[in-house]
Amino acid sequence: MEELELIKRAISGDKDALVRVITLRKEEYYRLAYVYMKNSHDAMDVLEDVIVILYENINKLKKVESFSSWSKTILVNCCKKQLKKKERLVLKETVEGKQEREDIDRVTEEVVINRALEKLKPKHSEVIKLRYFMDMEYKCIARVLRIPEGTVKSRLAIGMRKLKEILGGDYK
Repeated sequence: MEELELIKRAISGDKDALVRVITLRKEEYYRLAYVYMKNSHDAMDVLEDVIVILYENINKLKKVESFSSWSKTILVNCCKKQLKKKERLVLKETVEGKQEREDIDRVTEEVVINRALEKLKPKHSEVIKLRYFMDMEYKCIARVLRIPEGTVKSRLAIGMRKLKEILGGDYK
């Protein structure tokens, strides 16, 4: 069955249709959650929360065509909320324990990139992650973050320039 028809049925109260739509998009949702959460366990925890929110609020969706950006916005907001909770816990850790973990983490290129992204302003790292890790189009990023497309492009350009400076590369 076509996805738009499933979404219409879900809005009308067919929870099985919503489950089918979520199942069709599970890899996409997981990748987006993983980009923010940086590990599988936390990504799965966030996805569980998102499924409940979608289930409870699908009837509030006005346009069937907006399901993708609407559901991704909910996912991004859940990730941000969970990261804020984690941030508070990390502050309680000792500096010594944190330094040991950072030394171990430097082994992989992914961690180096993530560390560099963390040095950027959140608004810049966020658009970089959505564009290059999730391969999202500018328009989609604009809808998910609820900002103009021009702002997405500007943040991306600034973020990439600063990222290359942090990593020691030239930006042109």
